[in-house]
Amino acid sequence: MATLQQLSDEYTDLQKKLQEVIEARQRLDAQLSENKAVQKEFASLDSDANIYKLIGPTLIKQEKSEAIMNVDKRLDFIEKEIKRIEGQITEFSEISEKKKGEIMQLQMQSQAQGQS
Repeated sequence: MATLQQLSDEYTDLQKKLQEVIEARQRLDAQLSENKAVQKEFASLDSDANIYKLIGPTLIKQEKSEAIMNVDKRLDFIEKEIKRIEGQITEFSEISEKKKGEIMQLQMQSQAQGQS
C-alpha cells in the first residue's frame, strides 16, 4: 500500500507536469494568434506584393502563394498541437484529482486510527 509521502510526491509530480503542459498551451495560443495575424495581413496584400522571409540575418524574397501555404500549414500544425496538449491537460487533471482523493482517503484513515 502506498504511503502518504509517496502519494504526496506523485501528486506534486503530476502538478508540475500539468503546469508544464498548461504553459505549452499558452505558448501555442500566442503562436496561433501571431500566425492568424500574418494570415490576415497576407489576405490584404496585392497579388504582386513582395514578401520576404527572415532566414538567420538575411531576408529572402518569397512568392506570396508559398508564404500563404507555409502559414496555413503552420496554423494547421499549431491547431493539432493544441488539441494534443488539451488532451494531456485533461489526462493530468483527472489523474491528479484521483491522486488527491487517495491522499485525502489515506489521511482520513490515518486520523481514524489515531482516534481509536
